[in-house]
Amino acid sequence: MFDFAFMQRALAAAVLVGLLCGILGFFVVLRRLAFIGVGISHSAIGGVAIGILAGWNPLLTGAFFAVAVALGIALVSQSDRISEDTVIGVFFSGSMALGIVLFSMKSGYQQDLFSYLFGNVLAISTGELVALACASAAIMAGIVLTFKEHLLIAFDEEVASAYGHKVVALNVLLLVLLALTVVIGVRLVGLLLIQALLVVPAAVAALCVMNFRWQVLLSALVGSVSGVAGLVLAYQLDIAAGGAIVLVAVALFFMTLLARLLSRGD
Repeated sequence: MFDFAFMQRALAAAVLVGLLCGILGFFVVLRRLAFIGVGISHSAIGGVAIGILAGWNPLLTGAFFAVAVALGIALVSQSDRISEDTVIGVFFSGSMALGIVLFSMKSGYQQDLFSYLFGNVLAISTGELVALACASAAIMAGIVLTFKEHLLIAFDEEVASAYGHKVVALNVLLLVLLALTVVIGVRLVGLLLIQALLVVPAAVAALCVMNFRWQVLLSALVGSVSGVAGLVLAYQLDIAAGGAIVLVAVALFFMTLLARLLSRGD
């Protein structure tokens, strides 16, 4: 299967996105940001639709829109009069509705909508792969450079602030990186399923080890293995690659959970 150039590109994309989602997913799980990830990923649909309708690059407009939504969530959530989950719900529903309306204004929109909602990794071009690699490297660098600060904030924001860390700025940075990762994963599993890769590999790692550094490494490994195994499974069974990748990750989670429960029973 990997004699084909498009499969080679798909494999590289699956490994890159799996690694990136696994690493960033560690903080998503640790800081309980799963619902924020859902809100941002679904909100990006509005940006993608704007790009398609205006004739611009949908992934770029999706990225700008996702980052704007992330910043909006961070800003409005500062209010004491409205809870964070309510803010996410408003941005989530409004942005997704905007995307659906804009898609409906374009003839043949169902095909475009399906591609961005559920991914189409087999159609990724060389240029897109290079852009994906560069963006992934930049996001990973941002995570590595602020790893200790984010880890401290995850446990106690007040202590982190007392040590002189800019908690608000770091929280915004994490949301921006999350938004960019969501857009990067569009080609692999789509906007509706990318959240699974931001949660499931990290959840598997959390079940296996306690050490945080090992959790990050294991989460990245699970993410990339899920990408490769899901791609192979999709090719062999002629099924959707995005769904297969997520199902592999979910299967690994339940196998890990079962093994943990059985070991406790012993």
